[in-house]
Amino acid sequence: MKASPDSPPRISLLALPESSGSVLYGLYDVLSSVNWAWPSLTGAPAAHRGFEVRIVAPEAREFRCFGGVPVAPHATLADVGPRDVVLISDLAIDNSTDPSGRWPEVAAWLNKHYARGGMIGTVCTSSILLADTGLLDGKDATTHWAYKALFETYFPAVKLRPERILVVADSEARLVTTGGTASWEDLCLYLISRFCGAEEAVRTAKVYLFGDRSDGQLPFATMVRPRGHGDAAVADCQEWIADHYAAPSPVARMVERSHLPERTFKRRFKAVTGFTPVEYVQTLRIEEAKQHLERTTMATDDVAAAVGYEDPAFFRRLFRRHTGVTPARYRQRCQTMLESGIR
Repeated sequence: MKASPDSPPRISLLALPESSGSVLYGLYDVLSSVNWAWPSLTGAPAAHRGFEVRIVAPEAREFRCFGGVPVAPHATLADVGPRDVVLISDLAIDNSTDPSGRWPEVAAWLNKHYARGGMIGTVCTSSILLADTGLLDGKDATTHWAYKALFETYFPAVKLRPERILVVADSEARLVTTGGTASWEDLCLYLISRFCGAEEAVRTAKVYLFGDRSDGQLPFATMVRPRGHGDAAVADCQEWIADHYAAPSPVARMVERSHLPERTFKRRFKAVTGFTPVEYVQTLRIEEAKQHLERTTMATDDVAAAVGYEDPAFFRRLFRRHTGVTPARYRQRCQTMLESGIR
């Protein structure tokens, strides 16, 4: 199930009366935003067309899922094609009752979809529905830790890995299970990384603050879209510094380029960008450093030099001031965010 960036698969979110509305709509919102959230916030060009996401159900009629949350399906199961990635949100199921045969029509349909070459992903307890199809027999899978005994009792053929957050069950990576309600975030990053690339997954994690939030918001923050303005001299300098951020004495060179007195240039630059020239250069350099840390194994000292800092200690202090973490910690966070996507 490979898809080019120009033709990502359609995501069909299977909704049932037991579905968790928060997970269903969380999946819908995040996966629908892949092609616009980052560009709209930062001004960067869209790198992918994103996913076509829709909610599907056994019947077209509107119904209420767990907690009374209304669901208006876009399509029925009969409308799902073989290239669709079918995702099943968390299901509200009593862990002390036998779930076998609870969804006979849906289970039969899932078997048919998989047989046609389709992919199926589950969040938390919806792996129970997938287990009921028999597709997980003899395969590794995960679920919420509280349902371990249920699997052992009713689905002993499944090789349950409750310690795992995300498990790819088959060699073709067409069966993916996740454990815990919040693991829908991991499933999103896995799918985005797989079909749109690791860089897009990191961008999504930054937009939604996915991953470890113990260091606060700063590690996720990025340089937002520059405000539009009509100052041609400043705009010219912004365009120049975007390609010459590592140049020595960048502020002095921008002043010279602007043909303005230094104080006048700095005042006008601050007025239209919201940054002093030094702050602007530093922010731009830190953003470039983050890209190196996310995408390469380049040593921190080399990253510092690449973005224009000869003093690695100064660079580390500046990086921490901007992001709240050290360069090494930032790199570790990005690797952790994408861990599920590169399995």
